[in-house]
Amino acid sequence: MQLDTIIKKLQIQDLNPMQKTTYKTTQNDQDVVLLSPTGSGKTLAFLFPVLRNLHAGTKGVQALILVPSRELALQIELVFKSMGTGFKINSCYGGHSTKTEENNFTEPPSVLVGTPGRIAFHVENSSFDTNITTTLVLDEFDKALEMGFQDDISYIIEQLTSLKQRILTSATNLEKIPSFAGLVNHKKLNFLDDVEIKPDLTFRKVVTDSESKLNNLYKLICKIGNKRTLIFCNHRDAVDRISAILSDKGIARESFHGGMQQDERERALLKFRNGSVQIFITTDLAARGLDIPEVENIIHYQLPEKESAFTHRNGRTARMNAKGVVYLVMGEKEVFDFIEKDLPIEDLEGRFKTPPPTAFQTVYISAGKKDKVNKVDIVGYLMKKGLLNKEDIGIIEVKDSAAYVAVKREKVVQMLKTLADQKIKNKKVKMEIAF
Repeated sequence: MQLDTIIKKLQIQDLNPMQKTTYKTTQNDQDVVLLSPTGSGKTLAFLFPVLRNLHAGTKGVQALILVPSRELALQIELVFKSMGTGFKINSCYGGHSTKTEENNFTEPPSVLVGTPGRIAFHVENSSFDTNITTTLVLDEFDKALEMGFQDDISYIIEQLTSLKQRILTSATNLEKIPSFAGLVNHKKLNFLDDVEIKPDLTFRKVVTDSESKLNNLYKLICKIGNKRTLIFCNHRDAVDRISAILSDKGIARESFHGGMQQDERERALLKFRNGSVQIFITTDLAARGLDIPEVENIIHYQLPEKESAFTHRNGRTARMNAKGVVYLVMGEKEVFDFIEKDLPIEDLEGRFKTPPPTAFQTVYISAGKKDKVNKVDIVGYLMKKGLLNKEDIGIIEVKDSAAYVAVKREKVVQMLKTLADQKIKNKKVKMEIAF
């Protein structure tokens, strides 16, 4: 498949300079270490070389992509599927049954993406033939090392006896690459200081005292309006507190932090991704590894202590040559070495209306991949039996045992009534608004 065809499917004009350089350098099985900032498009940078290495006549896992988080695994799976290559991809991660994953290996994918712990489990249990794998990607390798995945990654690599190419990505400059990575005469591509892919950010300061901080945050959100916004906090309790207050004020929002169950985090992320909510309140868990498109604003409700964390947070906006605004909510006397002292002050004087409800709402369907239900089935079900028009249906995500679909808010209640006694692929399903 031609690159131009895939680029068109991805609805982008062209690859950026970093992606083009990576594609060219990885020819002839050249091992590569790619250093590039968060938000610069590393996922596509390694997926195109991975695709180039795949052979339609080979059955088995030809490429393995190791990532530090389940959210990143799911995102890479989603991006690869959107490329429309015809090759199968599966993701494996902790937090759900291994049985479903093991069943998927009955017809093994060409590309497997997953977290080190879960992939190590499948390697140990011979779920797939490791001798088939010729391409290895270690994505966000710096973060994987920070999270202590060295032993699992080392074990996995030892079992990959047929590797021809290794691609390692990192958002920070690695002083030393562990020997277990097995890189041979690799080439380093350092785009960390590349001007062309630096995000186009505008910084603004919201000056506040501690008593007015939450109220000023609410006013800022009202002034921003219905635009995709990430609110970063240092602590989980701050995330929960802000979330509860915004909910009381009638603002659709989702929370995301390590204290939540994995299914709760996944549901929150997909609702933000499909536009059901525009406000996403999170800890630094979402600062890296989540490819959330078109985030227009970053709000630092609590500023991090380290500049690297500040940079990673800001990398969630102004992606792929877009622009973004970063708001710093801070006291008048607060000083950080990595923040300019004379930033423009955001004016919050006056009254601002609460943003109206989002155009879409997420609906849960109790059928998924294990029921042989796919996106096409769901679209047909909603249009033919639910009496929706195509424009009433937004992003659909099909999981192992469930599916989530964004539906125009004003159509949801009537649609649920209409479909109350209907079946999808001869199966009675439960449908409800996803909360």
